[in-house]
Amino acid sequence: MKFAMFCKSACLLVGLVLSLACKAQKNTQMSKETQERERLIAASQAGALPLFFDPLVPATPTVTPGTFSNANDFLVRKGLPNFFNKAKKKQPLVIGYIGGSITRGINLYRMQSAKFIQEMYPNTKMQFINAGISGTGTDLGACRIQEQVLQYKPDLIFVEFAVNNAFAEGMEGIIRQIWKANPQTDICLLYTIYSGQTKTYASGKIPPNILGLEKLADYYQIPSVHMGLEASMLEKEDKLLWKAPAETQTDKIIFSNDGTHPVEAGGNLYAQAIARSFVKMQDYAENKNHELPKPLLADNWEEAKMLAPFVAQFSKGWTKFDPNGLADFKQFAGWFPYVMKAEKPGEYFTFKFKGNMIGFFDIGGPEVGQLTLEIDGMKATIQKQAGTLVLKTQTENNTEDLINRFNFYCNNRYRGQAEFFELADGIHTVKFTVSDIIPDKKQILGESQSADITANPAKYNKTVAYIGKILIKGEILPMN
Repeated sequence: MKFAMFCKSACLLVGLVLSLACKAQKNTQMSKETQERERLIAASQAGALPLFFDPLVPATPTVTPGTFSNANDFLVRKGLPNFFNKAKKKQPLVIGYIGGSITRGINLYRMQSAKFIQEMYPNTKMQFINAGISGTGTDLGACRIQEQVLQYKPDLIFVEFAVNNAFAEGMEGIIRQIWKANPQTDICLLYTIYSGQTKTYASGKIPPNILGLEKLADYYQIPSVHMGLEASMLEKEDKLLWKAPAETQTDKIIFSNDGTHPVEAGGNLYAQAIARSFVKMQDYAENKNHELPKPLLADNWEEAKMLAPFVAQFSKGWTKFDPNGLADFKQFAGWFPYVMKAEKPGEYFTFKFKGNMIGFFDIGGPEVGQLTLEIDGMKATIQKQAGTLVLKTQTENNTEDLINRFNFYCNNRYRGQAEFFELADGIHTVKFTVSDIIPDKKQILGESQSADITANPAKYNKTVAYIGKILIKGEILPMN
C-alpha cells in the first residue's frame, strides 16, 4: 500500500517536473520569438539613415551574378542607356534607391548591389542615395521623391515598393516625376516579395500586386528585376527556407526570419538578380532622352508633393522644434528639418489647396493621440480603401471619425509614418484638430507588448501630435 502511494507520488512529482520543464522551454521559446519580433520591429521602424552611403565598407558582402538562369528573372526592355554611357566614359554618377524597409535596411540587398555596381566600374566615381523608409509605399514615395532623391540629380533610380502597397497610381507618379525632372535619368523597378509569393513564382506566374507594376514597366519600357524568383526556385527544390528562426540548424539557405525582410543570405540572392541584369544591360549604352507618353492611369500621382509645415496655418498651441536637439527624434532629422508639436486637445492646423489628395508625414510614439478632419467646414467620415494605404473621405453627414496616430509599432519607440485622404477634385480648405479622446493603447499593443505601458502609464496617457511634412496632390493656395 505504502509502496503504491510512493509510486503514485513519484509519478506525480515526475509529471510536475516535466510539466514545468516543458513550460519553461515554451516560455523560453516565446521569449526568443518576442525578442526577435522586437528586434525586427525596431530595425524596420527606426528613423532615417544617412542619405548618402558608402557600399565599399568592409561589412558589405560581395556578390556575383551567380549561375541562376531564367527568362523571367529580369526584363531589359530599353535598358539603362544613359547610366552605362556615362559609366563607360568614367563620368561621375549618382544612384538613388527609393523604397520601403527592405531598401532601407543594411545588407538586405541595397549595400550588396551598390557594391557590385561600383566594382563593375571601379574607376568611375559614384554616389549612392538611400531613400528607403520603412512601412511606406508608392503614395508617400510619390510625395517625397523630389526632396529626397531628385534634387540630387540622379543618373539612375532603383524603385522598390512591391511588398509595401504596390499602388500603381503612385508608381506612375514616381516615374513621371523622374522624367519630368530629367528625361535622361534611367529607372529600374525592383520587385521584392513576401511569404506565399514564392509559390506563385515557382508555378510560373507573377504575384498579382507585381502584375500592376509590370504593366507600367512595359508601358514606359523600363527594366524590371524579379528579385524573388531565384529564391522561389530554390525553395521549390528544397534548398531554401523562406522563413525560419535565426537559431535554426539547417544546411539549407535561410532567406528570412520574418517572411519579408531578408537576412544577409537572402539579401545576397536579391542583389545577385540585380547583378545579372546589369551584366546583361551593360551593352545598352547611349545618350538618350526617355519619352514621356500620356499617362496610363488617369488618377496617377504625378502632382504629389511633400511640403514643409509652414504652408499650413497652425494654432497658437503648436511649438516648433529641431529633431537634432532631442535624443529620441535625432533619427528623423534627415527627413524633417523641423517638426511641429501639439500637446493639448483642440489645437489645429489648416490649409487651402486645389487638388484631390491631402495628408501628412508624422512621427508616431508612446504619447501620440488622435486627430479629427474637417473638409470645407464639415467633419469627415473616413473609410479605408481596400488594397492601398490611401483613405477615402466622405462628407455627406456630420458624423466624425478619429485619425489614430498610435499603432502596434509605437511601443516605447518612435517611427516615421504617413496618412492620406482622397477628396473630390477641386478647391478645398482642410483642418486637422487634436482630439481629446485617447485610443485604447493597451489593447492596440496587446499582451506581448504590455510591459512598458503597464510600468509607465503616464507616458502613454497623452494626446500629442507631431507633424513633419504636409502632403498634397495638387497645389497649395493662399488662405482667404
